[in-house]
Amino acid sequence: MEKHIIGRGLLAGALGGVLAFVWSWIFIEPLIDRAIDYEDAVSAAHEAIEHGGHSHDHGGGGIEITRTVQSTIGLGFGLIAFSVAMGALLAVLFCVAYGRISSLSARATAALLAGAMLISLWIVPALKYPPSPPALSLDETIQQRTLLYLLVTVLSAGLLVGSVLLARKLAPKFGAWNASLIGAADYVVSVAVMFLLLPTIAETPGPITDTAGNVVLDGFSADLLYEFRLYSLGTQVVMWTTIGLVFAALVSRLLDQKQPARQPVE
Repeated sequence: MEKHIIGRGLLAGALGGVLAFVWSWIFIEPLIDRAIDYEDAVSAAHEAIEHGGHSHDHGGGGIEITRTVQSTIGLGFGLIAFSVAMGALLAVLFCVAYGRISSLSARATAALLAGAMLISLWIVPALKYPPSPPALSLDETIQQRTLLYLLVTVLSAGLLVGSVLLARKLAPKFGAWNASLIGAADYVVSVAVMFLLLPTIAETPGPITDTAGNVVLDGFSADLLYEFRLYSLGTQVVMWTTIGLVFAALVSRLLDQKQPARQPVE
């Protein structure tokens, strides 16, 4: 039975990845092109200041992947692979949770798990360390930013699991609804404390000035940054909504009709 459930998770993940790719290609890729143009303008401005207005081409070496490949094959492969992995993870968590944590139907369990994964694995980490387009981050901090983002993701998932277990433990005493509210409050407070303890990274470029204090290049566009982060959220919402709804429908057809008593998946 588990193989059938995981197979449906993989299918839901593949569909979610395809739709996320379409969304990203339409809305995010033009923003990345604008960010790259700004990055080139920053390099040109520094060259102009350093060499008195005369730019120097130092050439390039090695094999470079074109923007066309990055924005099509690279983007599509990355999103679909990630989405398939998340669909498989959702299916595994469903096998663990279904019939054990609550008496919800397979459809409701799958949908709630997908929503919880969206919140804990992307929305919460992005609130602390939001995604940024090219030209907004320093190369020398990439390792620190990556490790901090992974740390927040792991802690967020762990805190959510802890809050769910707390709510389940308190349900007999306070009732399911009140226990759920207590668990949600516990998660919010725990995340807030985590945000306060972890360092903040702010690397958005400001205006570039020459030695006389004249502005050579304005700072990075706040509108562009806002749109990039908004549409990045949209990509995840599209992906997780698709995964959740498709997997919920598929697993419901598989289990709800065959297991009217909703026994745990063995």
